[in-house]
Amino acid sequence: MDQVVPVILKALTYEEKRGSCSVGTNVRDAACYVCWAFARAYEPQELQPFVAAISSALVIATVFDRNINCRRAASAAFQENVGRQGTFPHGIDILTAADYFAVGNRANCFLVISMFIAGFPEYTQPMIDHLVTMKISHWDGFCQDHRHVWRGIGVCAARAGRQGSSREWGASVCRLRGVIRELSAKALHNLAQRAPEYSAAHVLPRLLSMTQSLDLHTRHGAVLACAEVTRGLYRLAAQEDRPVTDYVDEAAVRGLKHIHQQEAAVLALAALCSEYYALETGEADPARQEELIQQYLADLQSPEEMARCGFSLALGALPRFLLKGRLQQVLAGLGAVTVICPEDVSFAESRRDALKAISRVCQTVGVRAGGAPDEVVCEENVSQIYRTLLGCLHDYTTDSRGDVGAWSPDAFGVGSGHGPPVPTALPEGPPCCQHPAFGTLARVCPVRSWVREAAMTSLMDLTLLLGREQPELIEASVCQQVMCCVAQQASEKIDRVRAHAACVFMTLLHSDGSPVPHVPHRGELEKLFPRSDMASVNWNAPSQAFPRITQLLGLPAYRYHVLLGLAVSVGGLTESTVRYSTQSLFEYMKGIQKDLQALEGFGGTLLQVFEDNLLNDRVSVPLLKTLDRMLANGCFDLFTSEQDHPFGVKLLSLCKEEIRKSKDVQKLRSGVAAFCGMVQFPGDVRRKVLLQLCLLLCHPFPVIRKTTASQVYEVLLTYGDIVGEDVLDEVMAVLGTTAWDAELPLVRGQRNRLCDLLGVPRPQLVPKGIRMDSGCGLHWTSSAEHGSVFCDGWAQRQFLGPTFLILPCRGSVPLDLV
Repeated sequence: MDQVVPVILKALTYEEKRGSCSVGTNVRDAACYVCWAFARAYEPQELQPFVAAISSALVIATVFDRNINCRRAASAAFQENVGRQGTFPHGIDILTAADYFAVGNRANCFLVISMFIAGFPEYTQPMIDHLVTMKISHWDGFCQDHRHVWRGIGVCAARAGRQGSSREWGASVCRLRGVIRELSAKALHNLAQRAPEYSAAHVLPRLLSMTQSLDLHTRHGAVLACAEVTRGLYRLAAQEDRPVTDYVDEAAVRGLKHIHQQEAAVLALAALCSEYYALETGEADPARQEELIQQYLADLQSPEEMARCGFSLALGALPRFLLKGRLQQVLAGLGAVTVICPEDVSFAESRRDALKAISRVCQTVGVRAGGAPDEVVCEENVSQIYRTLLGCLHDYTTDSRGDVGAWSPDAFGVGSGHGPPVPTALPEGPPCCQHPAFGTLARVCPVRSWVREAAMTSLMDLTLLLGREQPELIEASVCQQVMCCVAQQASEKIDRVRAHAACVFMTLLHSDGSPVPHVPHRGELEKLFPRSDMASVNWNAPSQAFPRITQLLGLPAYRYHVLLGLAVSVGGLTESTVRYSTQSLFEYMKGIQKDLQALEGFGGTLLQVFEDNLLNDRVSVPLLKTLDRMLANGCFDLFTSEQDHPFGVKLLSLCKEEIRKSKDVQKLRSGVAAFCGMVQFPGDVRRKVLLQLCLLLCHPFPVIRKTTASQVYEVLLTYGDIVGEDVLDEVMAVLGTTAWDAELPLVRGQRNRLCDLLGVPRPQLVPKGIRMDSGCGLHWTSSAEHGSVFCDGWAQRQFLGPTFLILPCRGSVPLDLV
């Protein structure tokens, strides 16, 4: 037993992160079963020396394990030992509170049951130590049994004004946030009141040291825990009418202040510089100015992201006299931070802070037409500033943290007095449902949105500043870029980004005082978006936002950018966003169905969006889904009445190029759906589409073969004029009865039979190593059968396998080379 029990105790808390998954649930469950077996296999006196350790470990697993099955297994093992051994301290009382059903709710375990059990001193310290050691630094933000919080999250979402599925939003919030870390911090808040001396003397100093950890999860959990433990000690001191310094000493206070060192330093910098760096004349000391600016600019290229953030904000906080004569250097240095390089692609926070700093510098130095570019914003530098800010609106980078969120109110314009209103009180609900405007507890938007949100805020601040003081510095082309890019963000899929973009758009359109000059289609915009919409419309809600945004498709200047954003939304994953964006787009298309000129203009813009984003999976994959929905809804029926309409020809070419050589199953499935929709176009387009579908029936991926067969079957049922009635039954039988996930040689015969029935040439295989001359200067040595691309006048190739596919040109005789 001396050798076994320590191993079992370790197994009860064993968990290991491997990639993005956790390993250990089955180990912990097995350890609970061993403890259950101990109660049956040994006499009480044999287990007596290990009772304290086993009982504490089982209690910890019962209330703090992240997996519901392990919590219930630990509760059952504890119950068995209480019933058979009778030596576990306070066993009956604990079982009453922590039975099979009570431990099913994680929040109840962490916040209620743990508080009750901590009332028994035998368990208090082990529970606190476990939270600090194992749970505060826990990496997993996703609730394994999140079904217990979905309903509460949905209620809170409704209170915050969100639209959409509570299940969907709840799962998203849980995934983005450190649920285990937050619950652990709140549990420590409760337990600190049970053991205040131990928490103050041992727990708080340890947590403060953890706030300097290099691990992001450890830092986050430690900061939350420091706040909760300190708050718990403060509340206890207030209840006992004692000074809080009885629990929190001077060293702890210094440690808590150190957590916010960077923010405090930035706030103090302007006052410090004004006091010590200015001469009696109010000018800067040239030597000190040069030294300070050069040091800050050098540190902007630090390999540490936090250093870049700090010195960017510091440059933004410098007073005007220190920026005088150095403005070009400062703007160039901050602009360099916003540029994405391979080695710092994940530094989204530094790019965000650099954009905020650029805006603050512009506000500090002011605007003057004809001024010196090293002193004020003027004709010579305003274009470069706009290029930097507009360029950051195309920042869609992500990092290994995935969708962890926009975490600062400043990114939404709170600091500048603009942007969405911030509530004065938090809504009721679970901790992970705190209002999104409140900093660290509000991580709802993905990393990719940080930079774009800051860029929109900075663009708004700069444009309003110029509009108030020097409107002649705003060029018409620049103003059009600003309005169109913001409109694009207002039509994309992330609710918070869309809401912020809409507020920026409305603020620029209805600016107080002097109107912003050169706003494209200002008259139409003021009718579509009256000033009253600023307060009455909830831009977070897809049901309210998309019907308004899609009206911009009727304005040529905005059509391209709005369509680019809508394509991402319509082809997205979020149910509410997809539903309302699709409905709004179809309503617009319904209004132009009879207008050939408007429909051709829309179609041309759609094809241009596709061509400009070819092989850009962020846009092209949802765009393929959008095209599938539009074709299925009959949005281009006017084009299908014409043989080989240019829209269909160009669309087919782009779709083939998009899926060529792709091994992305999602993209290939979307491509299959788009091809099936294009069979509506008669003539040569239909023949080539059917050929592409036949090629995909022999794709190396069985799932693509099955998907293609299924969708072609549905298409033939939907459109009766594709195949002659004399062969329709046979075609349907081949599609429906063939095992398309079988070996390729077996499938190929059925595919070739379909080619004959559909009237398209059979693809021919050439063994590897045979060198072919196409007759048009192209030489091929190897390729694969699937995904080959046709082009009028010659055959084209793909390098995707051990064999080479020759496809005949239009009007030529099929090559028989096998």
